[in-house]
Amino acid sequence: MTVRQLALPDLVAHCVRLGVPGVGLWRAPVQEYGVEAAAALVRGAGLAVTTLCRGGFFTTEGWEEENRAAIDECVTLGTDTLVLVSGGLPPGSRDLAGARTRIADAIGALAPYAGERGVRLAIEPLHPMYASDRCAISTLDQALDIAERFPAEQVGVVVDTYHLWWDERAPAAVARAGAAGRVHSFQLADWTTPLPAGVLDGRGQLGTGAIDLPAWAALVEKAGYTGPVEVELFNDALWRRDGAEVLEETLAAFLAV
Repeated sequence: MTVRQLALPDLVAHCVRLGVPGVGLWRAPVQEYGVEAAAALVRGAGLAVTTLCRGGFFTTEGWEEENRAAIDECVTLGTDTLVLVSGGLPPGSRDLAGARTRIADAIGALAPYAGERGVRLAIEPLHPMYASDRCAISTLDQALDIAERFPAEQVGVVVDTYHLWWDERAPAAVARAGAAGRVHSFQLADWTTPLPAGVLDGRGQLGTGAIDLPAWAALVEKAGYTGPVEVELFNDALWRRDGAEVLEETLAAFLAV
């Protein structure tokens, strides 16, 4: 998503050129290219698919069929992690607690299906400003309270600096997740202000904002996480630029922080 302006073959080629060992893929461009074809393309280049994004949106109709399809796509692509953006309030509802209950129940219905296929469901808490429309799970503790109902190899969490940096309870929650083997993905983005209209596409390039990214990396490492580190930037200004240039800049920023 950081360089969504690149077609999938170009993304793969530039990752190989720059020595980036893996890509976190999103379902829409994968489906557009063809799931089997995308799997062959990435595998043939020697890249890992670190995660597939996204499943979830459990407060909308048709969630079960869509999420089972996403799990099956993970299997085809060779990734063991499906990132869940759980969904906000149903239309016309103000029942936030009810939405969270519905999310937990939906994950419970999916977890065995995912586990049988070797896929982990990774609950991603989103910043509270997204609670109404995108994700009623706003803190890492809330995500863990759900995940801990299931085996760690079935359900865990995503640690995303953009969404969690503000919460003084998050460091303890990272340790809690790490002790249980439930950190299934670690994602980096910086927080810059002012946020754009709509607030979705304002994630800052690494090192340009308010988040102490090295401290977060140390925190996650101390918790025992040894998996891939993803950079996920939703940023209109970056998307308007040459994708290869943005990828090179992002790699340099990643190494710097």
